[in-house]
Amino acid sequence: MTDKTAKLTIGEESFEFPVMQGSVGPDVIDIRSLYAKTGMFTYDPGFTSTAACDSAITYIDGDKGELLYRGYPIDQLADKSHFLEVCFLLLYGDLPNTADLADFEERVTRHTMLHEQMHYFYRGFRRDAHPMAVVCGVVGAMAAFYHDSTDINDPQQREIASIRMIAKMPTIVAMAYKYSVGQPFVYPRNDLDYASNFLHMCFSVPAESYEINPVLARAMDRIFTLHADHEQNASTSTVRLAGSSDANPFACIAAGVACLWGPAHGGANEAALNMLREIGTTDRIPEFIARAKDKNDPFRLMGFGHRVYKNYDPRAKVMQETAREVLDLLGVENNPTLQVARELEKIALEDPYFVDRKLYPNVDFYSGIILDAIGFPTSMFTAIFAMSRTVGWIAQWKEMIGDPQKKIGRPRQLYQGAESRDYADISSR
Repeated sequence: MTDKTAKLTIGEESFEFPVMQGSVGPDVIDIRSLYAKTGMFTYDPGFTSTAACDSAITYIDGDKGELLYRGYPIDQLADKSHFLEVCFLLLYGDLPNTADLADFEERVTRHTMLHEQMHYFYRGFRRDAHPMAVVCGVVGAMAAFYHDSTDINDPQQREIASIRMIAKMPTIVAMAYKYSVGQPFVYPRNDLDYASNFLHMCFSVPAESYEINPVLARAMDRIFTLHADHEQNASTSTVRLAGSSDANPFACIAAGVACLWGPAHGGANEAALNMLREIGTTDRIPEFIARAKDKNDPFRLMGFGHRVYKNYDPRAKVMQETAREVLDLLGVENNPTLQVARELEKIALEDPYFVDRKLYPNVDFYSGIILDAIGFPTSMFTAIFAMSRTVGWIAQWKEMIGDPQKKIGRPRQLYQGAESRDYADISSR
């Protein structure tokens, strides 16, 4: 809170509201008493100018191109840390010491297996079901199996549920992938790190072992880290809204998965790769660049620019370096899609049209390239995003549950329908 107040004048009357100040970022006007004082609501479709909560987890400055997890710049974490350490940071507020990290990693590792009966859930889906449909259903079903971690009023149960979700989500996602390609499920291995274990569960088969390349494991770990949280986005707000009703944690995370599935939110990297495939070959790039510049053509270059970041997406720089490491390892000579990606990136970083408008390649452009190069089908991209974002959802959910100001979400509306009218019998209509 600051000493400043905001004055609202309606007709002849004026009303004052306190101004609240965060540690960084813009101040906010506290309008909780607006309806009581004025009989009016604010109108803000999409809540793009409304702070629905206060949070200490993630901060974004879109103008500067800055993303902080608990105050730490995302590029430093991606370069010097690893995903499970970042999970600890998001959940508990500070980076762990050696003993705390070892304990946390041990707890996560020991919870990676799924209840064996959950395998039957997968067999109830069609083989061609989208992995996100499977993941959403299985995550929601966890409440039917883990009754000892659904009481949100018990701090110990909240903690167990948090660890279980972080530990089991890679297994759930990998099993969804295996089911979609008709291969047997692969159990997790406790001797592997988080990212390596995920690759093992996705690409290993009983007939032969899968050799995990450290470059690819590191690339996956960075993708997880860069997507771990992103402030009050649509899926995070969905988790908080579901949690505000005191729903169990598994139901809340399933709600987040469902929201993320929307192509306007979690499907951006899939859309970017589909665009690269539509372009097809490098000689067709000028044609599509011209279409992107044509105001009368509805075609858009996917994977360029960002709704929040008006400058360079800070995650994209890390992903750019990672993409080059992966492509150098795997090669692009026989992959036209990746050849198009490299050439399109080069043009977008040099062409004044893109540079002036700050339409830089974003994190979705590079993550899609990396996942495709590793061998994942595009249908898996959003499921991997959901796995990465799970820790952010949980951290935000735990913060909300512990907030003394917590209230059930109840957005208002501007009603534009019919006024009160009397029922007419069907014979007289």
